[in-house]
Amino acid sequence: MFYRLSGVYHTRYSQTRQLWPIPADRWQVGIVAALALLAPLYMSTLYLSSYMLPWLIFSSATLALTLLMGLAGQLHFGFAAVMAIGAYTSIHLTRFGVPLELALLGAGLMSAVIGCVFGAAALRVKGLYLVMATLAMQFLVDWVITNVTVISGGATATLQTPNVRFLFIPLESLTARYYLALAWTVIVVLFILNIKRTSFGRALVAVRDKDFAAAVIGVNIFKYKLLAFFASSFLGGISGAILAFCFYKAVTPSQFNFDVTIQLVAMALVGGLGSVIGGFLGTGFVLLIPIVLLNLISWIVSNGWLDVSTSLMAHIPMMLYGAMIIGFLLFEPLGLAKIYDNARKYLLVWPFRHTQS
Repeated sequence: MFYRLSGVYHTRYSQTRQLWPIPADRWQVGIVAALALLAPLYMSTLYLSSYMLPWLIFSSATLALTLLMGLAGQLHFGFAAVMAIGAYTSIHLTRFGVPLELALLGAGLMSAVIGCVFGAAALRVKGLYLVMATLAMQFLVDWVITNVTVISGGATATLQTPNVRFLFIPLESLTARYYLALAWTVIVVLFILNIKRTSFGRALVAVRDKDFAAAVIGVNIFKYKLLAFFASSFLGGISGAILAFCFYKAVTPSQFNFDVTIQLVAMALVGGLGSVIGGFLGTGFVLLIPIVLLNLISWIVSNGWLDVSTSLMAHIPMMLYGAMIIGFLLFEPLGLAKIYDNARKYLLVWPFRHTQS
């Protein structure tokens, strides 16, 4: 088997700090990177625009949320509002002639500042009380966007994204928009992977596990909770802007409502909190599995293997989807990333029966 630790000798500290010390892991990362880079060449326009592009963008948003919920342990049920702030800010900045590169930074900063204001509640409350504070942010931002016509144009208005360039490349083609989303996702992935190995990441883990114990050993709870909300909201704001410019091409208030927040939380939980690969697996599960199940049921009904009404046929995929989520939570509460990790550890020691400690 190629999945072996034998032959991996750590003779320098730099080797022990590698992201992927096992050669098989590096091969997997290389293959996935090559497939992602070459996707416009072998993937149809429909699959690239309807499946691959939203999967990448929402994966980056899920990773931004898992930074806050998985590493820092701070619950957030208003993350769609964070993305909405970033989306509307970037559109208005580009309409005033600001280059998209600076507009994305402005969107991230605006989301981070507003996110920190509501995240300040985390300094006094936790658990369900913090959920209520972030819910207040979601509903307040929804109300402001819907009723302040200067921002959105009204409850039923559609705000078109202007034609822009990124690094002198027009974003009119699907390929250009795909590569921008891919580049942003890679940046978020590298940030999350490396933050775990820094003092900032270790402080967030200490705050998550036991905040008062972290305070006893000298961790500034006030500072690191605010930094967690700032970093997560900054990444979420830029992800919202990327979503607007690369996927929607126009935004409406309904695109960032509470249902989107629930989907993002489900992506983080189903995938596995604090896991990078879990962010991708959870996003793919929440976004793509309902479509796959709907197509599968439609194919079975069209072949006459199942005789059900049209209305029941529309509900069967969602019933199966809900059953799958319940099954994952019952049999593997740590998410899809844990299932992947279990398979990986099994291959590390196969064919022996003992497991890795």
